[in-house]
Amino acid sequence: MDALVSLSTAKEAARLAGKHMRLHLGTEAVSKSNKDDLVTVVDKQCQEIIAKHIALKHPSHRLLGEEDVAAGSDASRAAIQAMDGEEWLWIVDPIDGTTNFVHGRPASVVSIALAHSGQVIVGVIYDPYRDELFSAVRGHGAFLNDCAINVSQKETQFEQALVGFGIGTKPSVRLPMLDVIHLFSNTCRGLRLQGAAALELAWTACGRQTGFFELDLNSWDVAAGSLLVTEAGGTVTDSVGAAFNLHTRHIVASNGHVHADLLACIAQANATRPR
Repeated sequence: MDALVSLSTAKEAARLAGKHMRLHLGTEAVSKSNKDDLVTVVDKQCQEIIAKHIALKHPSHRLLGEEDVAAGSDASRAAIQAMDGEEWLWIVDPIDGTTNFVHGRPASVVSIALAHSGQVIVGVIYDPYRDELFSAVRGHGAFLNDCAINVSQKETQFEQALVGFGIGTKPSVRLPMLDVIHLFSNTCRGLRLQGAAALELAWTACGRQTGFFELDLNSWDVAAGSLLVTEAGGTVTDSVGAAFNLHTRHIVASNGHVHADLLACIAQANATRPR
């Protein structure tokens, strides 16, 4: 299959869902696994928009969407494992940053990836509030609104780095994240928290920040963004430096120059995994 055809499908679906998201910013939510893990009717509607568009263009492909999976890490881990062996798999987060969305904070995105035999080959992240569409095809670079992007080359030392992070929704994640954030704050230039992992990865890819780290993310949070960062010239691994794959849940992304320092801080803070 021509990856550019799939890219076109992903872009179209992301724009359709993003338009719906933008029109319903601030919709009331219900809790999923805890008070911080939220879902809205708009999440489900956006996923339906995406799924219908993909099914129209690629009827034989499988789709894994966040809204089809029960809450919790175990369920999301099992969901991607169940898709092992699928030739063509779309991995979709209809609204990454639902808590932001519920509070009327315009910092949520649509994330769509396509994997072929377990390897992500297309990634699209769409920010409907800024009308910014990030895209990548494996081997063909990364783009923002069709203009080529690259990770930042300005920060070659960790003391120069601006690092994004996520805080998670569970104490088992928040405790090690808080420990490593304290260590980061003493060594890098600055820290930022967007509340949407896909947006953090997109901004790392286009050089708006130097890196990003978060524990216990799901495949739909990171599949598209991981491709964006690598195609923009950056590095993506797990929290101990192993290569990224669709089962990776602890994500470290950077411009490459500061990656070893990020990993060293994570290890020093005993933050390589939830506690």
